[in-house]
Amino acid sequence: MSLRKTIVVAVVALSAAAFLSTSAHAAKRVKWKMHSAWGSQVPHLGWEALRFTENVTEMSGGNFTLKFFEPGALIPANEGFDAVSKGAIESAWSTAGYDVGKYPALAFFTAVPFGPGIGEMMAWIWFGGGKEISERIYGKHNIKPMHCLAIGPETSGWFREEIKELDQLRGMKMRFFGLGARVMQRLGVSTQLLAGGDIFPALEKGVIDATEFSMPTMDIKYGFYQIAKYNYFPGWHQQVSIGTLDVNIPKHDELTAQNQKILEVACRASAMNSYAETEALNPAAMVEMGTKYGVHTMRWRDDQLAVFEQAWLDTLNEDAAKDPLFKEVADSYLGFRKEYKKWGDAQSLNATYLK
Repeated sequence: MSLRKTIVVAVVALSAAAFLSTSAHAAKRVKWKMHSAWGSQVPHLGWEALRFTENVTEMSGGNFTLKFFEPGALIPANEGFDAVSKGAIESAWSTAGYDVGKYPALAFFTAVPFGPGIGEMMAWIWFGGGKEISERIYGKHNIKPMHCLAIGPETSGWFREEIKELDQLRGMKMRFFGLGARVMQRLGVSTQLLAGGDIFPALEKGVIDATEFSMPTMDIKYGFYQIAKYNYFPGWHQQVSIGTLDVNIPKHDELTAQNQKILEVACRASAMNSYAETEALNPAAMVEMGTKYGVHTMRWRDDQLAVFEQAWLDTLNEDAAKDPLFKEVADSYLGFRKEYKKWGDAQSLNATYLK
């Protein structure tokens, strides 16, 4: 074979190898749609959604991407469940508390009134049996729930006027979330669940009299202070709140083991990152609410918190008695808390012991 022929053969072979390599590389690339229940500009909830997609892209070397879609771009904010279940989209950044219309028991996987902090909550979900129950419930609908988001304690209400006694709540129309809404209903409040972007117009038009949503950094963004100047603490209904990446199971099963692991690792990193960020930024935001926007930071009295707590316990017993799935989830959650209590009590500290 002549030198020229040898060179031509070598070039053709290298070109073919490069083409096959490029084709194989392209074939490995996965592109998913990710609907978000919260806009990209919403502190913590939206911010972390974007960071999550960036982490997946970077860890995969660009071979696995999730395209973020704002609420309403593909589907309404709180309707990720059905879209993921049907395979219309591969994933949704959301929270189980938005799916309580399907199964009321799912509220446990977001937040529980008078519930634990993040350590105990995630211990139950990730290692104490919560995840398995959650996966079984969602699995009936072709959804794999991944607990990828956590935020710190919330506030428990924005009101136009000071609430001196809980009797003032009776007859109010209020946006309220999750299991806490059941407590408020017990106290005579008419509750409804609205997406974040729908709350301000409802307040402004008088569709609702009061609202809770989240925490200072987010609540400032939504502008509730423009209408309601009294913000109440503590967030007895949401001491920690957990969000999810809901994934279509057939699409998840098509992923390589590497991409599945990337999702899991990025997910757990986001849960811790988002929680720490809320704790870091909210102190300054809380001060800003008062100094810049004239918000009155209020705290429920102990006797009022006792009323909320009793109403929660009554609700828990009542709902568990009539809903077997609710009872199963409650038993798992309460059973873990009972087991954890000895350790938790032994390690507990007051804020200070100095006098």
